[in-house]
Amino acid sequence: MSNFPFLSSLIFLPAFGALAILLCARNEEKSSRIIALVTSIITFLLSLVILAKFDGTSAAFQFVEHTAWIKNAGIGYYLGLDGISLWFVLLTTLLMPFCILASWENIEKKVPGYMALFLLLETLILGVFLSLDFVMFYFFFEAVLIPMFFIIGIWGGKDRVYAAFKFFLYTLLGSVLLLLAILYLYYQGNTMSIPDLMNKAPQLPLSAQKWLWLAFFASFAVKVPMWPVHTWLPDAHVQAPTAGSMILAGILLKLGGYGFLRLSLPMLPNASIYFADFVYILSIIAVIYTSLVALMQQDMKKLIAYSSIAHMAYVTAGTFALNVQGIEGGIFQMLSHGIVSAALFMCVGVIYDRMHTREITFYGGLVERMPYYALLFMVFMMASVGLPGTSGFVGEFLVLMGVFQDNTIVMALIGTGVVLGAAYMLWLYKRVVFGELTNAKLKKITDVDTREVAILLPMAVLAILLGIYPSLILKPVHASVQHLLQQVQTSKTEIIMKPAE
Repeated sequence: MSNFPFLSSLIFLPAFGALAILLCARNEEKSSRIIALVTSIITFLLSLVILAKFDGTSAAFQFVEHTAWIKNAGIGYYLGLDGISLWFVLLTTLLMPFCILASWENIEKKVPGYMALFLLLETLILGVFLSLDFVMFYFFFEAVLIPMFFIIGIWGGKDRVYAAFKFFLYTLLGSVLLLLAILYLYYQGNTMSIPDLMNKAPQLPLSAQKWLWLAFFASFAVKVPMWPVHTWLPDAHVQAPTAGSMILAGILLKLGGYGFLRLSLPMLPNASIYFADFVYILSIIAVIYTSLVALMQQDMKKLIAYSSIAHMAYVTAGTFALNVQGIEGGIFQMLSHGIVSAALFMCVGVIYDRMHTREITFYGGLVERMPYYALLFMVFMMASVGLPGTSGFVGEFLVLMGVFQDNTIVMALIGTGVVLGAAYMLWLYKRVVFGELTNAKLKKITDVDTREVAILLPMAVLAILLGIYPSLILKPVHASVQHLLQQVQTSKTEIIMKPAE
């Protein structure tokens, strides 16, 4: 089994499932749903096998598969997994079955195409997290846009075409500069191997690193998304179907944060140090501004979308604190947000499927008719505001501790997000769940069914489990984070010792 291609199997299994749907269940809605669900579950089980075999004490890439395509050009089929990418792979394979189940009843048109696109999306996302060749990374990184564009544009709300094109153009335009940066690095290092470039790129002068860093930033910042290139996200969330919002918030927003960790910091450490304060400023603005905007929202999806921007700003701040607590906190925050935000969008979808509105003022007193829903919603709301004992607390606490070690003023400003986050989430919960049930249309609303419980309950358990036992995530991540910081800290010492350019 040591020679078994675990990573290739993991990446392409969903693609084979999508192909099976298009070939065998093109006109059969039930069969396409079953094939999609079974394929996504098998993919998740395979990822658990990889987790069981993973050596958490090593910072090296594991399960490596490397075959030269164009040997003289240094381009090849190159896959690998380390402690940083491990949990993003697990998060992807975990959420996909939930997304398929979330679409089981509310997607009624072109079901086979919808299910096939979700499986294809899973293949492309996994490709991003597992690629160690820049050509492969860029292909997967950009190709992710295509299935998501169609998911929003075909199965979204009334303004779905506008939201789909806005999403596509924002995220595509930033990546043009990423391509130019990749070509420059290839010209300098004569290889597309990401591990090789991690050793060669830091030797570039600071002036070159600055331009390359900005090119990377243009692409990754849109994906996160950071202020002020965040405006595509609320529109995309509002128009996307429930499962589309779940995968968008749960996984796609993490591609930008992963890009910073995998490429910007190890390849361009001098520039990352140079621009750290710039990232801090944007993160502070994002936390305060988007939290205040969230307080003004009347649409539940928009409120949660703006809260996602604020939460991801914690990730960027922690990442560029450039210490163990900050980076591990940023990774933990991304994983926690992936679970909690996906669950929150599912909670919105539950009542939207029944009432066909997301307006907060329409609801009130749901605890009388939907007590189990109110309980599950409360768990995710508390995790979102960072209540101790939930996953949200661990991520935010580690980020704040990491930023505090670097800059106390930034920590104080970022920390306002804790208060503002509690304000808009508690107010949302109060208006939707508590109070008197005055709307006559709500008197016949039913509580969560078995399918919805099967989606929300495991995520609630995970949100609590990770809050109580965070070392489950942090222990396998630690060695890779330490290895990443060794290079950054070496560059930091060199910058202090040498005169600035």
